Amino acid sequence: MLKGSLVALITPFRGGAIDEKAFQDFVDWQIEQGTEGVVPCGTTGESPTLSHAEHKRVVELCVEVARGRVPVVAGAGSNSTAEAIDLTRHAKEAGADAALVVTPYYNKPTQEGLYQHYKAISDAVDLPIIIYNIPGRCVVDMSVATMARLAKLPNIVGVKDATNDLARPLRTRGAIKDAFTLLSGEDATALAFLAQGGDGCISVTANVAPRACADMHAAWRKGDAKAAMKINARLAPLHDALFVETSPGPVKYACSLIGRSTAEVRLPLVAASAQAQEAVRTAMRSAGVLN
Repeated sequence: MLKGSLVALITPFRGGAIDEKAFQDFVDWQIEQGTEGVVPCGTTGESPTLSHAEHKRVVELCVEVARGRVPVVAGAGSNSTAEAIDLTRHAKEAGADAALVVTPYYNKPTQEGLYQHYKAISDAVDLPIIIYNIPGRCVVDMSVATMARLAKLPNIVGVKDATNDLARPLRTRGAIKDAFTLLSGEDATALAFLAQGGDGCISVTANVAPRACADMHAAWRKGDAKAAMKINARLAPLHDALFVETSPGPVKYACSLIGRSTAEVRLPLVAASAQAQEAVRTAMRSAGVLN
């Protein structure tokens, strides 16, 4: 169901509030540019500082504008299992195609705790669930063994892997014999992830360069590794620049330069510094997305 270039959508703000029109225009533009799946209310969408009402509204807006043209994978994670169930249930009611559920942060659950967290969500809501494994933000790292155990549940269908461990997709494929979607969460190593058996990437860079990201994945699927590598090399400085400071500060600034959003973020994040802005502008010009 999920493959190629998916985008971890920003949430545009204006005057502190969600800019609903800008958000829907942005989603529509992403689809027109070839993005193969849209992911609202992830970390890039500043889900930690969205109220529950705002979070649910953003998912609804995304489903409304996507109109079934591409899958909507709604961010629905929390470090509270009950809250994650509520958000996943809403994602299903809103018409999302799947939910992206991050490993519980701060609590530091054991592997058994991780298993029981995802099992409870899977049991409560009949919706495909993508595990989001990002140890750098959540401290916990789901083991391949735990993921293989979860993959036996009918609603656990894949992972967004942000470990940056390029042996991980090989090991995951070896441990999970059934169909299981492997999506990278790291733009800089996404192409290498594909070479190790991955299916696609949930990308931050695609916010700014959706066509190039989509073209890279299309080239890879056609067997044109040389073309994919050429696009990847062109985008590499942009991948780095968008994380020169805490995301999504740099990527929101980048989106402001192409008229897709303001650069506003919510505290405790702050706008990209002057130094970060210069790095982003330079990388965008190098990637051909800014004149």
